[in-house]
Amino acid sequence: MVSLVIRRTHMFLALFLVPWVLVYAISTIVMNHRAERGRAEFTVVEERPYSVEYSPDEERNEVASRIMADLDLEGKHGVWGTLEDGSIGIHRHRALKDLLVKIDLKESELVIEESDFSIVRFLNNMHRRRGYNLDYFQDDAWSFSVDLFIIGMIFWALSGLWMWWELKVTRRWGSIVMGSGVALFALFLLTI
Repeated sequence: MVSLVIRRTHMFLALFLVPWVLVYAISTIVMNHRAERGRAEFTVVEERPYSVEYSPDEERNEVASRIMADLDLEGKHGVWGTLEDGSIGIHRHRALKDLLVKIDLKESELVIEESDFSIVRFLNNMHRRRGYNLDYFQDDAWSFSVDLFIIGMIFWALSGLWMWWELKVTRRWGSIVMGSGVALFALFLLTI
């Protein structure tokens, strides 16, 4: 009975994890071969008057977060420029297309630009995406799903070992294959 539960869980877990495994595997290939370098091209999608009030003791990141909330563009972002110079830029990181929000505080002008879509950038961004240190539910949810993926992969590896050990016919070849994998991993660990 235990064996049947482990086998079924192993199989259904593998099916559930297909999207994460594919994104991780394909993005790793892309990162390993560095198929695309260079920056994204951005196109202006909106220009309009926009003013924001802020106090002298307010941090630029606080102002940027308020602006993004006002524009309904909350989420992971980076900020550049200074309030003292009168202009800031906000790079809103998104899975498919990033946004640049540029605000001229002196002229009360706002420009929003959207990046072109690139499968290479998308895969890189998904591979490197991380949360828990951000204030946004989506990033925390993504990080939580990655944690679940990791737990699932550990279970998948251990249940695979269980199933291999249960089949006496495969023990010899399984030992050779696993030993080869461990040896190659150790070689890389010691020489890279």
